[in-house]
Amino acid sequence: MRKMLTVLAFALGLLWIASTALAAGPSYRLQVDGLACPFCAYGIEKKLRSLDGVDKVKVDLDSGQVVVTMKDGAALAEPTAQQAVKDAGFTLRAFEQIPGGSNGGEPRK
Repeated sequence: MRKMLTVLAFALGLLWIASTALAAGPSYRLQVDGLACPFCAYGIEKKLRSLDGVDKVKVDLDSGQVVVTMKDGAALAEPTAQQAVKDAGFTLRAFEQIPGGSNGGEPRK
């Protein structure tokens, strides 16, 4: 009986993880010029998180890439991203939607 409950708990855990992953919205990779320090990362993350529909923001200072993951059903338009980046004090150099949705929110290096 105990083994059966363990297997059932494991299966429910996998189901929860799968449903969470499938519910994630599209992700976008932004190449941003001017990101140099943790304060820069905080500033741009705060500005992008304030946009409607944004679920997660990950900043990689080394590469200058920012990955924005949207909530399910939401999308990020390039002009909106460009304005948010500009308002944060930086320059948007490139914008692309990550094919296949989220890559786990990790910036590509």
